[in-house]
Amino acid sequence: MGGMIGVVLGVFGATRLAASFGWPMLIRPDVILISVGFSALVGIGFGLYPARKASQLDPIDALRYE
Repeated sequence: MGGMIGVVLGVFGATRLAASFGWPMLIRPDVILISVGFSALVGIGFGLYPARKASQLDPIDALRYE
């Protein structure tokens, strides 16, 4: 979701800047797909490790630990 929000904000900001300065603008879908895919992989990778580690803990010991 964060990757998609970033793409929307980036395209919106780039369109506004290009229009205000009179620059030509090219939006490449392949670059957008690669960036969203990378964002998704990073999110899944950094979310999966702590979730897997937490799933292997005993719930009573996990609640008792500070």
